[in-house]
Amino acid sequence: MLKNYVIGFPRVGEKRELKFAQESFWSGKSDFKELNKVASELKRRHWSYQVNSGIDIISSNDFSLYDNMLDMSILLNAIPLRFQHLSDEELYFAMARGNRESTAMEMTKWFNTNYHYISPELSLEDTYKLNAKKIIDEYKEAKELGLQTKINIIGPITFLGLSKRADGGDSFELYSKIIPVYKDLLNELSTLDGEIILQIDEPIFVQDLTPKILSLIKPTYDTLASISKNIKISIISYFEHSKEATKILVNTPIWAIGLDFVYGKENLESLNIINKSNKVLIAGVVDGRNIWKNDIQSTLELLNYISKTLNKKNILISSSCSLLHTPYSLKYEEKMDKEIKNWLSYGVEKLDEISLISKIFFTGIHSLTQEEENIFKQNKETCKNKKYSALIHNKDIQTRIKNITKLSRTGSYEERIKIQKKNLHYPNLATTTIGSFPQTPEVRKARKEFKNLEITYNQYEHEMRNYIDDCIKFQEDCGIDVLVHGEPERNDMVEYFAEQLSGFGFSQNGWVQSYGSRCVKPPFIYGDISRPKPMTLDWITYAQSKTNRIMKGMLTGPVTILNWSFVREDIHKAEVSKQIAIAISDEVNDLQNAGIKMIQVDEAAFKEGYPLRASKIKEYETWSIENFKLAVSSAYTETQIHTHMCYSDFNDIISTIEDMDADVISIETARSGNKLLKIFAKIGYKQEVGPGVYDIHSPRIPSVEEIVAQIKLLLDVLPKDQLWINPDCGLKTRKWSEVKFSLKNMVDAVKIIRNEL
Repeated sequence: MLKNYVIGFPRVGEKRELKFAQESFWSGKSDFKELNKVASELKRRHWSYQVNSGIDIISSNDFSLYDNMLDMSILLNAIPLRFQHLSDEELYFAMARGNRESTAMEMTKWFNTNYHYISPELSLEDTYKLNAKKIIDEYKEAKELGLQTKINIIGPITFLGLSKRADGGDSFELYSKIIPVYKDLLNELSTLDGEIILQIDEPIFVQDLTPKILSLIKPTYDTLASISKNIKISIISYFEHSKEATKILVNTPIWAIGLDFVYGKENLESLNIINKSNKVLIAGVVDGRNIWKNDIQSTLELLNYISKTLNKKNILISSSCSLLHTPYSLKYEEKMDKEIKNWLSYGVEKLDEISLISKIFFTGIHSLTQEEENIFKQNKETCKNKKYSALIHNKDIQTRIKNITKLSRTGSYEERIKIQKKNLHYPNLATTTIGSFPQTPEVRKARKEFKNLEITYNQYEHEMRNYIDDCIKFQEDCGIDVLVHGEPERNDMVEYFAEQLSGFGFSQNGWVQSYGSRCVKPPFIYGDISRPKPMTLDWITYAQSKTNRIMKGMLTGPVTILNWSFVREDIHKAEVSKQIAIAISDEVNDLQNAGIKMIQVDEAAFKEGYPLRASKIKEYETWSIENFKLAVSSAYTETQIHTHMCYSDFNDIISTIEDMDADVISIETARSGNKLLKIFAKIGYKQEVGPGVYDIHSPRIPSVEEIVAQIKLLLDVLPKDQLWINPDCGLKTRKWSEVKFSLKNMVDAVKIIRNEL
């Protein structure tokens, strides 16, 4: 009897092996064969972890060399025209990263996570055809190891819903061209040995779907589920409830429906219709997005509630989503506080939780071994003791929050900007950068040596100041108007601040894939938060002392720190965010009192925290805006507050951005021309805007002519006195050789435009 099921597993490797193999290949140090060798080793290792933990149904094709949505574009032959002449080895990564001739495809956030996917580009002229080599090869690779895997793919409705039409039209108009390729895929899979479980991910089902999209569900899955008796289809959604889609899916001949009961508790309302349809329920009860140890007793109570409606034989215990969003294993966490470590569960540990929960649920406590009984008992004790731990609760912080009275800045934007322009004297089309500059091997080495106590603080400070000096000199020589110090002291825009705040914990090896080879190591919030001392003051004031130009202070906002951390579950996120906001407000005050006149409070992750259901958005917007305004509430009228946002379609949140009341916002628009900017003009947005004029996620260097053309597009939308000119994001991940030429070209382009104006 099958008891459990894992939706997907991380792929970069517990020591980021895939990342290093990718970067070696991209730099020409190794060939494609070597990259595939590393990929095969990782797949085999990850399959063995799942099998050894007692997982019954594991995946193939959840692995990717870059991104699963990009893989689906290749599978469907949805290749933009500008890449079609490339060889297979060049094509895949050129689509993701761009090349000398062509810009990369657009990259955006995967629902409300910090994972980024490559958004497919579709055209009415496309000819779609099946390329199933990757899927078939990976399935057979597992077979050779004696493993029968399910096969994971992205569903057609999600694929189309997340795609972009080249002409701006409705991607669903291509439905009739895409569906035949999915049918071809199932026909090909039906020729494989044995019974195939095909997992079709349709996370778009958790959003508010239009009647048109809802109308596609039944014909799609009536068709696909009827192609072969050898294929059992499970439709998986996650991150929210999918009640509307479930109501339709139960009337199709699919085998199973996977629902998230961690982040979509409303899915419980679908139990009756699932039971009547006799479908299998893949019950997502172990959190695939957070790192806290599962409360096994509470999970068993939830499963027992579910089993009052569904027969146990029709239930599979699962993760709430793919474990892609969690780190690998706690076995590498050797320095962590033992009490805190005991509260955590990474990917491999979640496999063990799923296995143990399954055994207790299906066969009872009496079936456990003595070791399993002890683990269950320890789990109960850990969950109970955590609620009252002194590491979590701080009465002084809680009292300060209750007594806060100043919640926003004094004065209107119109009043502030007049004073700021008079005092700061920056030109129209002012040039700046988002904050970070390349993290060189020397900088990383010095930071690591200092952290490991191999060099003194004075030696470390000397190295960082040398970098800052070089960074300032380059910006001055280049002609940039508003400077930044380059952030050499910062490992990550969230982790750096979290390390200096109480209530945060950190991992040695808690890496999670963000996109491609980019991995992040999110901090985790376990307790009440405060700022013991200034966090950036010494570095920024040193940088300002080395130049007569304006030096921007660089902070990360409370909502981004929250959204890019693993967050405690015992209080509402709004309260956690408020604690962070107060700490940032103290930092803003210290900076301006030290003579820093521009301060950027980045909210790069503001949009990705949005609920996936419209009915829940207002609550999020209310507390997130309140906490951003609280974070900058200490700023004087003459202190100019900037913010930065990434990967956002601003059409639906433009009013929210206005309500944040920042003086300047920089946004990421380089891959989408000026179409995102048009909404700012349409609503009469008053504040100043810095749209990104080139894409920093691609290694290609934009020419002066390209940037001139981009600026002219921007000037078609907003006037020169409202526009700033900057790259579309921080430059941390780029090489100096790329950055220097790109920024020089950017400044030269601005000079040309200013002369023309």
